[in-house]
Amino acid sequence: MKIYVGFSETDLRRLAGPRSFERGQGYRDAVSRLEVEDGWFSARVQGTEVYEVEITVDGAGALSGACSCPYGQEGNFCKHCVAVGLAVLNRASDVPRQRSAAASRTKGLARWLESLPREELLALVREQVERDRGLRRRLELRAATARRDDPVVRERVLALLDPTPFASYGYVECADAHAYAQQASEAVTALRTLTSDGRAALAVTLAREAMAALHRTYEDIDDSSGSVGSVAEELSEAHLEACRSACPDPLETAEWLARHLLGSDYDAFDTDPYDYRESLGTDGLARLRQLAAEAWRRKPSGWAEKYLMERLVKSTGNVDELIAVHAADLSPTGDTHLTIAHELEAAGRPGEALEWAERGLRELTEPHRGGSALEDYLCERYTAAGRPARATSVRRDGFRARRTLAAYRLLRECARADGTWERERPAALELLREDAARSRPRWYGAPVLIDALIDDGDLATAWQTAMEGRATEHQWLTLADLVRKDRPADALPVYLRLIEPLKKVTGNANYQQIARLLLGARECHRRLGTRQEFAAYLTALRAEQKRKRNLMKVLDQHGL
Repeated sequence: MKIYVGFSETDLRRLAGPRSFERGQGYRDAVSRLEVEDGWFSARVQGTEVYEVEITVDGAGALSGACSCPYGQEGNFCKHCVAVGLAVLNRASDVPRQRSAAASRTKGLARWLESLPREELLALVREQVERDRGLRRRLELRAATARRDDPVVRERVLALLDPTPFASYGYVECADAHAYAQQASEAVTALRTLTSDGRAALAVTLAREAMAALHRTYEDIDDSSGSVGSVAEELSEAHLEACRSACPDPLETAEWLARHLLGSDYDAFDTDPYDYRESLGTDGLARLRQLAAEAWRRKPSGWAEKYLMERLVKSTGNVDELIAVHAADLSPTGDTHLTIAHELEAAGRPGEALEWAERGLRELTEPHRGGSALEDYLCERYTAAGRPARATSVRRDGFRARRTLAAYRLLRECARADGTWERERPAALELLREDAARSRPRWYGAPVLIDALIDDGDLATAWQTAMEGRATEHQWLTLADLVRKDRPADALPVYLRLIEPLKKVTGNANYQQIARLLLGARECHRRLGTRQEFAAYLTALRAEQKRKRNLMKVLDQHGL
């Protein structure tokens, strides 16, 4: 089948994932208006709304899909794409004929257009322009560019970046962002055309206005798919290309860059000032650095100010100056200390790197202890340097500050490598016992003690601790699952007790949980040799719950 269409059902499943693929199978009959062209297939799929779908197979055999549904707009190969792909595969034997017919239609259209008299062809174009506003805007821009009508070019470029036609109540939803991005990309094309036509100076000016316009509106666009961000990147590249061609005033360019990069913390652009080094030259770079330093001194904690200063200093290779920039605003999370440590290590100064990391650990606030990236860094370095006891000390302090299961595991891993876990474990568990004694188990705050004992494989102690009234229902279920093979008589009452409150609740998720608990209870009865007792219990439960038809279906699906 693959020889006909260029992809297989396996390809669809791989791109969509199991969930979307399974859901897409249910939309096969919702596919209509399937069209076949050379390298792509398009169709409509009736979902919550009617969605437009296009599947493309490039020359290298790579499959991709686009859909107008919200999930598809985020760049995902959605269930509607799966449905169209399956529809194509179902008609695979007819695809070669359809492709041949499409190619014939394309050639026929080309020949017909070439045969039309000039006036008739113009009339046809005018007719399409009147019907298609998007086409009209694009052609108006091209016409203005060709006749060098700069005011109209400017007006059309900025009009293409206006999101108003796509906005509801002043905000562009994700489903409309892709269409807006397609329109905005026409502005990028126009700017690049200006540069290639020898009018780079105008392209520089217009690109800056366009970037400012997109910058102002980006906050009001749901760009989950990244399509508008891609246009912003292309717009930034078009401006850079124009600068390299036009060679604008270096000092003025530096001042514009500073305004552009420092204008807002909410930025659609990912502009690297160092990319402009050719256009800026020595004088421009010096001016940009002066402006960056002034802004940074006024606001050392500002994200934009710090980024610009860091990037400019890093480009010089002066590590000490870069460290000074980082050190001016140290984060309480230890992230800045860790960044400094990595910079020093990369510069071949491991001793200083370790000192900064140790300083960061000392200054780390308590909520960020117990598994921080800074602790990970130090433990790796201590272990590599043959200082496992120091690494264990870091993990011990982290666990004491933040007594979570994750911090317990890290301490256990480190202490085992150090050969001291048998000594560390009792003290760690005692801290967790103190925590458990001070708090009552709740669904959102299970005692870490029981989780730690289960994680250690110490099921006997975990069970005894749970019997003391310190376990949540979820922990009881975990314990029952773990001990039912060897202790079915202990596990069985847990399953039956957990079923009781669920009888009063409806919903498929609840029904699945009842089935799961019943399977556990059945396994216990099997091991105890009391299958008839389970059969009687199940019969009574079915009779009691018979009005819940969906529950009966779920039980049937599980063979209960």
